[in-house]
Amino acid sequence: MRADTGSGATDLTVIKVGGRLAAIPGALERVCAALGDVSRSQRVLVVPGGGPFADAVREFDAHLELSADTAHWMAILAMDQYAHVLAGRIPGAVLVDEPAGVSEAVGQSKVAVLAPSRWMRSADVLPHSWEVTSDSIAAFVAGALDARRLVLIKPTDQGSLVDSYFATALPLGMPYIVVSWDRIEELSSRLIG
Repeated sequence: MRADTGSGATDLTVIKVGGRLAAIPGALERVCAALGDVSRSQRVLVVPGGGPFADAVREFDAHLELSADTAHWMAILAMDQYAHVLAGRIPGAVLVDEPAGVSEAVGQSKVAVLAPSRWMRSADVLPHSWEVTSDSIAAFVAGALDARRLVLIKPTDQGSLVDSYFATALPLGMPYIVVSWDRIEELSSRLIG
């Protein structure tokens, strides 16, 4: 399912910000400041991880054995919560919940931060399983928006830390990079070209 984001959609960079960064002192502030800087020269859509909000769903699921559908949608709603956190901390960011909002925000040179539940509920193309995390959702979004590339910002730069469905969700030929939060200052130079 491709989304129309208007002209120049291929110039878009989708950046997934890992939810686990919230637990590392100073990491979230440093990453958010860097994303504000990057947005001065790049069209940026931020996809949130689930972090502590998704962990709460996992814990709830472990105790009450939720259905796969229920856990899936609750985890995506957890991403919405983290989206609000990011939109409040990234300079110049605006919260969006559908493809048209992305186009409008980046067209105004703002960082779009996606609260994905509305769009994911409408598209409903990913398996309802804990094997699908925000990494796969970011890959799906990047493909749907015909983004130029996908960046995953994580506590570490080891690319093997993506979920098991990621390779299936990532469009064929789409480049992606994994950037450790403590090397976030390198992001601008890695995006040139």
